[in-house]
Amino acid sequence: MAADKEYRLLCLENPLLDIQAVGNDALLEKYGLKANDAILADPNTNHLDLYEDLLNNYDAKLIAGGAAQNTARGAQYMLPPNSVVYLGGAGDDKYAAILRDACKQAGLRVEYRVDPKIPTGRCGVVITGHNRSMCTDLGAANHYDLEHLKRPDIWALVENAEAYYVGGYHFTVCPPAIMELAKQAAANNKPFILSLSAPFIPQFFKEPLDASAPYWDYVIGNETEAEAYADSHGLGTKDVKEIAKALANLPKANPQRKRVAVITQGTEPTVVAVQGEDEVKEYPVHAIPKEEINDTNGAGDAFAGGFCAGIVEGRPLEKCVDMGQWLASLSIRELGPSYPFPKRTYSRQEAD
Repeated sequence: MAADKEYRLLCLENPLLDIQAVGNDALLEKYGLKANDAILADPNTNHLDLYEDLLNNYDAKLIAGGAAQNTARGAQYMLPPNSVVYLGGAGDDKYAAILRDACKQAGLRVEYRVDPKIPTGRCGVVITGHNRSMCTDLGAANHYDLEHLKRPDIWALVENAEAYYVGGYHFTVCPPAIMELAKQAAANNKPFILSLSAPFIPQFFKEPLDASAPYWDYVIGNETEAEAYADSHGLGTKDVKEIAKALANLPKANPQRKRVAVITQGTEPTVVAVQGEDEVKEYPVHAIPKEEINDTNGAGDAFAGGFCAGIVEGRPLEKCVDMGQWLASLSIRELGPSYPFPKRTYSRQEAD
């Protein structure tokens, strides 16, 4: 793939402004939150006041969040400038402005569907010790539509891109947009990469997920997401290798590419199955001293970012896995789904 071409990777999902700060039990109690939990904000409570409280009264760190936006930032971190563009829904407010600035600093191009009436999605993160309490208001992210994707200037970016990455959370928002990208990928023999994102996606959004499955060239998940897929599809196994093999060998629309299933397992080896191949491979993760681990939140998003960067660069599969593991190892040393600056450079000493 031409290294000098711009915006080779196009990503789609739900942008959120992560507003995270170190808090205390009193702050959790004020908003009725639990120390280690993730919930959607309830507009019938005071949850929506949390975001301003964190911004005004705590030393809040602002991150361009949402799983696939984390992945897009990660891929851009490893690729040449102007390599990644990200699509999703945002409001016309100060939160969107902060989000755009954060993405600009990361070198990520964003093309949001702007909703003038609905606020930008936010995720308030209260850190207490090693615990994180996340309270999310999806806002305008929940209103992305096919019309935006098909807008001539946006569709030109789709046609220009050489690979597509979709986060599974978008199945709760706009499956038709996912299917348009999937079909575009198959018709033009471009890689279509999908993240399962969360156990509830295969559990409760099985129909749109399965509709997209024939178009997956790469499917990425962790062990709990893989197990949820196996349960909801009656595979009758909890063996990660067997699940990976089942995912890899689902019926496929584009026979020019063998499907690859990638399952991460935290500190355990990454499992990789390739369509039509009996051997399921394992790749040990990059070891990190315990004292250097700061925050494992977003490690999966980082892995996907490094993996996508490898796919865009046309690297061998084992190198793509290594790039994902390398970026994840950097991310967990940071607070939240972040990457270190000044930029670290992936070691390319090993021969491809």
